[in-house]
Amino acid sequence: QVQLVESGGGVVQAGGSLRLSCAASGRTFSTSAMAWFRQAPGKEREFVAFISGGGGAYYADSVKGRFTISRDNAKNTMYLQMNSLKPEDTAVYSCAARRTYSIPNYYNGGLYDYWGQGTQVTVSS
Repeated sequence: QVQLVESGGGVVQAGGSLRLSCAASGRTFSTSAMAWFRQAPGKEREFVAFISGGGGAYYADSVKGRFTISRDNAKNTMYLQMNSLKPEDTAVYSCAARRTYSIPNYYNGGLYDYWGQGTQVTVSS
């Protein structure tokens, strides 16, 4: 079983920045497709950003131009750089991984094999 652990969450004022990390331990999937999802209170889990094993990235419209996803395969770690944060970005952010290089429906959380427990991001106004 692969373990995914998120870190880097916290409380930040609107307009600020945070960088989230997702570290994998146990079995390694250096070239697997990975993604970030988030869930706010009272809302369904939503897709945030995706990165393929080859480095191709896709973003939800709500975060385009503000968030950047990246990965360091040698460290089995994925990152989400979040800039210009807004109160509506407040949510629990979770990372996910799938044991393939890429998938066309990357926005579908049901297609991922492993999940972290999430890290809380709170953006105050």
